[in-house]
Amino acid sequence: MTDTLKPGGGDSSCFRKGCNPFAQTGRSKLQNKRASLNQQIIKQMRMRAGAENLLRATSNNKVKEMVLLELSYVNSNLQLLTGELDGLNSSVDVYQNSQETANIPLIALGLKETKEVDFSAPFKDFISEHYSEDGSRYEDEIADLMDLRQACRTPSRTEAGVELLSKYSSHLPLVESRFFSPNRPTGIFFTWYDSFTGVPVCQQNLSLEKASVLFNMAALYSQIGTRSNRQSAAGLEEAISSFQKAAGILNHLKETYTHIPSYDMSPAMLSMLIRLMLAQAQECLFEKTALPGVRNHFSSLMKMAQEAAKVSEIYDQVHQSMIQMPIKDHVPFFWSTMSQVKTNHYRSMAHYFVASALLDHELNPRDDEDQQEKTLSQVYDKFPEGCSPMDILKKKEERDRIGKAHIRRAILGHEEALRIYSLCHNLNKLDALQDILRASHQRSLNKYSESENEEEFTDYMEAPDILPKTEHRAEMEFPAAAKGPVSVFSAKQRWTAPRTVRCRPEDRDVGFTLKGESPVQVVSLDPLCPAAADGLKEGDYIVAVGDTDCKWMSVGDVMRLLKDVDEEGIDIQVVSLMDSNPPMPTKSATFSGNLPKTYSMICLAHNDQDKSSKSRKVAKKSSFLSWGLKNKLKSASTLSLPTADHSGALPWNKPRPTFPSSSPYNDGALY
Repeated sequence: MTDTLKPGGGDSSCFRKGCNPFAQTGRSKLQNKRASLNQQIIKQMRMRAGAENLLRATSNNKVKEMVLLELSYVNSNLQLLTGELDGLNSSVDVYQNSQETANIPLIALGLKETKEVDFSAPFKDFISEHYSEDGSRYEDEIADLMDLRQACRTPSRTEAGVELLSKYSSHLPLVESRFFSPNRPTGIFFTWYDSFTGVPVCQQNLSLEKASVLFNMAALYSQIGTRSNRQSAAGLEEAISSFQKAAGILNHLKETYTHIPSYDMSPAMLSMLIRLMLAQAQECLFEKTALPGVRNHFSSLMKMAQEAAKVSEIYDQVHQSMIQMPIKDHVPFFWSTMSQVKTNHYRSMAHYFVASALLDHELNPRDDEDQQEKTLSQVYDKFPEGCSPMDILKKKEERDRIGKAHIRRAILGHEEALRIYSLCHNLNKLDALQDILRASHQRSLNKYSESENEEEFTDYMEAPDILPKTEHRAEMEFPAAAKGPVSVFSAKQRWTAPRTVRCRPEDRDVGFTLKGESPVQVVSLDPLCPAAADGLKEGDYIVAVGDTDCKWMSVGDVMRLLKDVDEEGIDIQVVSLMDSNPPMPTKSATFSGNLPKTYSMICLAHNDQDKSSKSRKVAKKSSFLSWGLKNKLKSASTLSLPTADHSGALPWNKPRPTFPSSSPYNDGALY
């Protein structure tokens, strides 16, 4: 699925749209099934809530029996639907590279689903009431925002898809500043479905919206990482970068939005997902090291052993976090099983590399004895009793004995990985994984048979653990901190309606001075000047000089407009800041005792079919984002999130591209 542009060819002013939701690709079919399951889950939860209310309200025993029977059916249906959703989250094969069969599959996060939102009527009403302007003048800009949000529901699995989500995310702080007042509910409900349970969460403020968009950005990066061609260095670099960025966004989400009532964005779940993304990045780093081939040299084999042990250690930490409550109840069984398989697989690979180094390479006079001793001493935390590094290196019997112990442990680890693989139904569908596990097991068996001597007494000593170590550790790539929204002209402030004041200079003196960047504020007002007599007050903000809108102009720009005014003067428009009422808490999602803790009862009353989708214009429109710009040439002061630049040349805080303005009202027409 590729991005498409609005009609008009390659005009850069048109924002990219999402994928065609009806395209029959594996990923779109999966998302369509997820959306359908989400609707079925909410229907069953409504039925269960109604039945439980009836059960509490009635005293008729026959009615109670019927309700209890109905509840048993509803709970059974919910379990089946949850199982189907678990199966969808286990369908990792659709996210993998289609030509790739030589690598272990990776796990991608599914996108959160959301309902369509209509901003039109609430925003136009707010513009008229709060800003004293005609809301119908901004229909195109509001339609732009709605189109952008709709496109974000089906982003392409490319850098353009990430840019689309990032662009919408950068709009949200400005939208929140302009239209979401703490003193007045907007009546707009944002509904998002939990990606693991399918349970909907509904809120009236923008916190859920902003957090869910960030989650989908991380999910999209994870899908880009799994799709990368890991048989090439460039593909592995793309995968590593994508997983590290996914981890960075999830960490930003965890630290910024701590009270989102959704299981998939709870702190414990996000911590687990961060570990998972970093583990997959570390796995790709290991594959990148092994891509040119592992040299059959003592030091190279020991280095690869420690690298493999590091991957195993990280996956073990992921598995341990997945089996803790309450995460265990919501993470697909496939995920925890896959992490356990990889823990055993990479630990066995580490033992195989150490065994190969000890069994195939004897210390000879040409070798650097001190270097090999140092290398071996760093592999073990504790040596076998009675052994030292030089004993193992110089005595062939000790070398063979410990080498065979390692290869036996490798065989046992591969057998355990195959056993765990066979326990998970969804894992059994991944033929590539089974082939890799069997080939690794057979390789260890072959190594053991090569070193086995029938005349030798079998010594079943336990091979020591291998210390994990890596030269290239996977790290989170952090997004730049969110920049603050417009602080002066916002929904949190209350303003007088614009009033006209006649400004007549006397001896080229207008009778007041200005301060501030934008908007400029009147200070040091001469109470005897003509402007003061006409109603100008100290502390007023100038929003227009003559016919020129100057809400986002600097002091120098406004002074240039005033300096050439003749004796007849010029009309200026000013506004005054009014006292605001103490802020009241914004209504948010509520918890229900009869439903899972993250479920909002608002969703039960909010009908899916209340609003039909409306056709909107798709022609070139002016920029909604320009409402928050100081001028057309400056970048927006918005949240910037990472771009999908695989070379790492672009910084996290690269300004997002904005739409050019084509309307005379765009540059700060709202205040």
